[in-house]
Amino acid sequence: MTIQAATPPQGRGPGGVARRLLGHRGVRAAVVLWAAGYVVVLALAHGSLPFDRPAMAALSFAAQMAEPTLGLIEIFILIGLVFLLTRKRVIPDIAARAPDRAVAWRETLMLLGYAAGGQVGGWILGPLLGYRPFSFHIAGTLVGCAVPPRPGEVWTWALYNFTVFAAVPYLAFRRRYSDTQLNLRSTDRAGDLRLILIVCTVESAVELGAFGKALFGLTPRQVLMGAPLSFFVFFIGTVLPTMILIYAILLPRYLKLTGSTASTVLLGGLTYAAMHIVEGWSLFDSPKDTALSLIFVLFTYFGPGMIKSVLTLRTGNAWVHALGYHAIAPHTIVDTPLMVRSFGIAPS
Repeated sequence: MTIQAATPPQGRGPGGVARRLLGHRGVRAAVVLWAAGYVVVLALAHGSLPFDRPAMAALSFAAQMAEPTLGLIEIFILIGLVFLLTRKRVIPDIAARAPDRAVAWRETLMLLGYAAGGQVGGWILGPLLGYRPFSFHIAGTLVGCAVPPRPGEVWTWALYNFTVFAAVPYLAFRRRYSDTQLNLRSTDRAGDLRLILIVCTVESAVELGAFGKALFGLTPRQVLMGAPLSFFVFFIGTVLPTMILIYAILLPRYLKLTGSTASTVLLGGLTYAAMHIVEGWSLFDSPKDTALSLIFVLFTYFGPGMIKSVLTLRTGNAWVHALGYHAIAPHTIVDTPLMVRSFGIAPS
């Protein structure tokens, strides 16, 4: 994707913002590639997707094809809400928190290389231990799976991700940068809390409407035991790794290197999708299944990666996205039934 380094000219109102975005080469490229992805899927799938996604199994092929774009529209609505809620705030300059361009380039490339190595390590370690390959999500996350992960698989995945993608990068960069420079300290606690509560409430309502049937099918005991467990497991296994690796460290460097908010949001979305490249439902048995899997990973995670970028850019606080759009909605709401199955939590 081509990234435009210069910041577009300023405009006022929704129309001006839309014109600036549509004039951005990266945005235009994203639109074209999104449409191209649909063309490729239609050509390869022949009316059926091969993925193990029980939560989507009852949907028609047309509905499964429409879902990524509907989800992206919801993301854009959330982004508009975030801009509305932060319009009177003093927006922190997170590019100033990054080092000079030469150092930022070096750190970005080194961290992306390290993250790729960590991903490969998870793909190797999981099967070596008799589990499925590890990625930023455990098998069954968000969409379920035919065979839920066992407790040992869940804890090993969570501890691996926490160590490799959160603890090690944080300790390495904390030696040279403060928590403020790493987007881990609020400059407006009241404003951040308000944004967290509103975004989390809106997204929770969306998640409950779309995926709440499984949660509502649990007994009170299963919810009371499963929800805190789901929150904790996913907080250490994917929320903290996402926050530290991408939004605390990489995002300020993306903004420093591109000089463009739009480019930074796109890069945040792409990086977030790339960290989920091997999902529990992914198939790599043939070139066709590989292509479909990679396209749907992008379809699934590009939008959420963008809203996390926007929340961090507008607040300078990576905790806002972690708590407002990750830990509770979706993971506690959608994945509590998975944890109930994995840990065998009885109805009573």
